[in-house]
Amino acid sequence: MEIQADSKIKRKVKCVVTSDKMSKTRVAKIERKVKHPLVGKYIKRTTKLFFHDEANETHVGDEVLVVQTRPMSKNKCFALLSVERRAKN
Repeated sequence: MEIQADSKIKRKVKCVVTSDKMSKTRVAKIERKVKHPLVGKYIKRTTKLFFHDEANETHVGDEVLVVQTRPMSKNKCFALLSVERRAKN
């Protein structure tokens, strides 16, 4: 699959790969901090992203840049753009 650069602004996200057990599909997580409405403390929240990795080149712990694409399955609507940093395995 080739990612085309068109005039529409696509969402690019930097995240860390958490699972590489599927073929051509990877799971990554995004961590963010949100303020608790009542207590006022900052809490870590995570979001899971399923993204397409055609060459199966990423592994657990890699920091990747993914871009939003058309829906490829029920959960997968991102594709790998580049590998920012490899894990120390």
